[in-house]
Amino acid sequence: MGRIIGKRKKKSDISGDADVAGMYNQYSVFRYKKFIAMLGLLILLVVAALYGMTVGSYPISFQEVYQVIVDHLFDLGSPLETTDQRVVWEQRMPRLLTAVVTGAGLAAAGAAMQSMMKNPLADPYTTGISSGASFGAVVAITLGISIGSPQNATVLFAFIFSLVPATVIVLLSTFKKATAAMMILAGISVMYIFNAMTQYMMIVSDSETTAAAFEWTVGTLNKSSWTSLPVMSAVVIAGSVILMFLSRYLNAMNSGDNYAKTVGVNVERMRVAILIVISIVSASVVSFTGIIGFVGLVAPHITRIFLGSDNRYLIPGSILMGATILVLCDILAKSFTTTALPIGVVTAFVGGPIFLFLIVRQKKEVWRWKSDSRISVSHTVPSPYSKIST
Repeated sequence: MGRIIGKRKKKSDISGDADVAGMYNQYSVFRYKKFIAMLGLLILLVVAALYGMTVGSYPISFQEVYQVIVDHLFDLGSPLETTDQRVVWEQRMPRLLTAVVTGAGLAAAGAAMQSMMKNPLADPYTTGISSGASFGAVVAITLGISIGSPQNATVLFAFIFSLVPATVIVLLSTFKKATAAMMILAGISVMYIFNAMTQYMMIVSDSETTAAAFEWTVGTLNKSSWTSLPVMSAVVIAGSVILMFLSRYLNAMNSGDNYAKTVGVNVERMRVAILIVISIVSASVVSFTGIIGFVGLVAPHITRIFLGSDNRYLIPGSILMGATILVLCDILAKSFTTTALPIGVVTAFVGGPIFLFLIVRQKKEVWRWKSDSRISVSHTVPSPYSKIST
């Protein structure tokens, strides 16, 4: 008999290898299901966008809409000669893209804010960012301020004042070591202050100015244009990428500050950094569209049903869900009246009942990421390779 080289594995070692292999197989299936869910959200967004381009007060068939788009894409320098071309390319296309970017930005900010503050009610609206932007825009409109054009002044003032509530929250987090609940309450208090000042400015203004200010405060896509899209898109894309890069830190913070510190996360510093990113994304969106509520609140909750609460999947999934929700709401806004309703009215009307249903149906554990390694229906698991370090 030949010489036996090496040692025979113990039965316990073989069993351990089988357990590890089974765990990785489960994790592969787990990731595959998440990928399929996100692919489904992307397909839903594309279908909604394709249909949304055909809806409006001016009747254009599906074939005519996309014939105009294809012709213009292959000849971008050509003038828009027909009414169909001007309606499709100058009105409906920028409006659709603005809806996509706005929904994506608000949903990404809402998902990150909920995880960071461990609070399912956190979003750009409840933290006062939207109310600050509203006050800034109303100040510019009612006082007739113009920087090149009235619209530029409205956007600039909205952006500046939207950062005020964010600054208050950042200062509380930095110097007072505020808890997540305290930051939410501080945002709500600032929101009420800005709302009161906004209402006062509208009351003392003439009726025409008040009507223009009111349209902006309820949120609208009627002023969408190609000139505003580059700024919005650049900020939302950059901010969303940063938030996805920080998803592991958000997972740790969602499990509690004590847990996050045990795995090496500087919670205070990370919270300030994430707040700054969220504030800039939200402010850039709200500055152009006005207050659009419930998207940043509802989209992450719906996404958690399909993707769980691991922010590596939740944030990109919320981006797709938020964009889809706003496109669908815009379709509703354009369907019932000859002049499109303000999109903020539709999102509040649709989002309110949906959110009520979700909070009645779901349990608290649905939105909280957990740090154990078991596959569960209610939450996701961390990757075996995902170690958090600073």
